[in-house]
Amino acid sequence: MADPGAPASPSLAERLGHPADARLVIISCDDLGLCHAANIGVYRAIREGTATCASLMVPAPWSLHAAGMYGPGDDIGVHLTLNAEHRAYRWGPITQAPSLLSGDGGFPRSIDDLWEHADPEEVRRECRAQIERALAWDIDVTHLAPHLTAITLRPEFFDVYLDLAVEFGLPLRLSGASSERSIGFPFRRLAAEEGVVFPDHFILVRGGVGSRRTIEKVVHELRPGVTEVYIHPAVDAPELRALADDWPARVDDHELVTRDHSLRQMLDRANVHRIGYRPLRELQRAA
Repeated sequence: MADPGAPASPSLAERLGHPADARLVIISCDDLGLCHAANIGVYRAIREGTATCASLMVPAPWSLHAAGMYGPGDDIGVHLTLNAEHRAYRWGPITQAPSLLSGDGGFPRSIDDLWEHADPEEVRRECRAQIERALAWDIDVTHLAPHLTAITLRPEFFDVYLDLAVEFGLPLRLSGASSERSIGFPFRRLAAEEGVVFPDHFILVRGGVGSRRTIEKVVHELRPGVTEVYIHPAVDAPELRALADDWPARVDDHELVTRDHSLRQMLDRANVHRIGYRPLRELQRAA
């Protein structure tokens, strides 16, 4: 039985060198490498705007271009990708992985289709190859994040996600604690037991893309600790309009974090401190 008089373990904020009641936010850019418009939008968001990090879709068509734009100060993770959800814009595995291919070429469009056919060992080989390719492109990978949550909601695929975090010494994006009951297994506890670091809270955006209303609503309600929110910034371009039905939301995400100064002002007024994933990685590796 635990000693009731024993001091409480330090919070993640304290382990990162902040007060226990500090409110820290990671503003993550997803889908780097998706297309040229996304690459321009994401790098502007983290270099000129309020975003703090991004994650690269290694199998996507414009990933090599994104890697070529990378600079040593950029906080970039790997957006582990097993789906290609757009109707007419396809990409597929970078390894020999028949179970990860759909009937119309490339990865499956839906998570259910992926889960129905994917072999866990092919998933493991593919995800490891994506991380290794990012490292081979001289990206100082700071974290792992799942594309469309495909490998976080089923135990056999979460095992792969967690094992790779341990193998490469990288923190993880995880859903919030409130989602463990609906998902059906204690993924946050499993990660903590392996010494993997992850944010305390995660804000889910309804619809997946288009984060303005969600972020503006939660800024003044953030709890103490580290909270991750995510965006999909891209500049307006014919290419983006052709491939993504949700292109207006992606363009608005870019506006929110690059040109709309109200977000930075809201964060300042709420005394919220922005951080990336690199401090979490260094904490995990130091431990």
